[in-house]
Amino acid sequence: MHIEFYGATSGITGSCHILRANGETILLDCGLIQGRREEMEKNRRPFPFSPDEISAVVLSHGHIDHSGRIPLLVKQGYQGPIYAQNATVDLCDILLQDSAFLQEKDAQYENKWRKRKKKPLIEPLYTVADARDALNNLIGLRYREKQEILPGVSIRYQDAGHILGSASVEIWLDEKGKQRKVVFSGDLGQYDTPILNDPAAIGQADHLIVESTYGNRRHRDRQNTIDEIGGIIREAAHEKGNLLIPAFSIGRSQEILYYLGKYYDQWELDRWQVFLDSPMAIRASKVYWEYPHLYDEEATRLRKRINEMPHLRNLKLTQTPQESMAINRIKSGAIIISASGMCTGGRIIHHLKHNISRSGAHVMIVGYQANGTLGRALVDGKSLVRIHGDEYRVKANIHTVGGLSAHADIDDLMRWVGNFNSHPQVHVVHGEPESKQDFCDKLASDLKLKASVPMYGDILEL
Repeated sequence: MHIEFYGATSGITGSCHILRANGETILLDCGLIQGRREEMEKNRRPFPFSPDEISAVVLSHGHIDHSGRIPLLVKQGYQGPIYAQNATVDLCDILLQDSAFLQEKDAQYENKWRKRKKKPLIEPLYTVADARDALNNLIGLRYREKQEILPGVSIRYQDAGHILGSASVEIWLDEKGKQRKVVFSGDLGQYDTPILNDPAAIGQADHLIVESTYGNRRHRDRQNTIDEIGGIIREAAHEKGNLLIPAFSIGRSQEILYYLGKYYDQWELDRWQVFLDSPMAIRASKVYWEYPHLYDEEATRLRKRINEMPHLRNLKLTQTPQESMAINRIKSGAIIISASGMCTGGRIIHHLKHNISRSGAHVMIVGYQANGTLGRALVDGKSLVRIHGDEYRVKANIHTVGGLSAHADIDDLMRWVGNFNSHPQVHVVHGEPESKQDFCDKLASDLKLKASVPMYGDILEL
């Protein structure tokens, strides 16, 4: 009975761990590695295990850095069940097919110059057809219901409060009369965020695998964050520029729309045109609408009162490429919410090309930006950035609004881990090296827990 650590050990993305017990092999997450080009190339390396030895996949949530290599796993021979919370199943239907579409497009783009250079052509990591094959294997489970998924292996999903359907996973292992309980945090959300419930408390575990994205940082106070957003909108209005908001299609886009609707009058949004320029975010918003029983108390009250999230009278949903391109003819008065959240692809790249060198334009960064991404370069204050092979001088105003992160900060993480009364052994993953180590040290000093940072390929006997 043991744990093998593979993904999100040397960084934040590519979540992937193995549990072995009672002759069964359980894969926790199978995420895509994101960031610099050389990092993303690691996705093409063979899995550190054989796909046909996996008995079951247990998915914490739909974000691509946790789910994005599932189509590759199926493409390489895995045919077993893939368990996920019900809402995650619906979101994966959107996310995995979109990821596959991007894989195909990236391969086409890459092969253009390879053909010119007479270099060997590449295949996409996986195709839309592969993604659809994988989706056929997904099995939805509810929160708080314990389920035996294999002989001697049971799981229960608890709400992680990160995005719709995100879960922390309780896993019970039974081998030859020996029992162990492992808890995998998945990605934890902040307490008191809109729409979603707080991360559910779990009291007992022998071993805890926990994320540490913000393991040494605190987010800005929620009200201060709301005031900051209002200030940015007023400043952009005064300077008569556009406001670009790179936002993850799942979770962050819905939260931003929620705030824009709630503070519509206070922020004088009637003077703006608001665009949700992401087909995936539009589809994801419809999924959010279909799961009102997963909302928090405030969102539930609003839905009951007006039968919708706070209303944005001037919101335009742009589905087609032609509608998206038309936005770039607008020089002033547009709030553009578009993916990707780290500015690594998607429509936001084109909006940045048209606005980044305008002194009156504003860019509001509202989520974590991994090393090597365009979003990180903007946050770090680079004066020149490269987009689609060309250099652009950054004249737009760049704002970093940390309080909207979908990830728990250090106080949230300590609060959540503090719910355990069984003193589990803690294994810190999913963070930059300094963040992981600082969080590990704080767990040891403040909660007196035995905590460590596993390396790639480490095997822990239970």
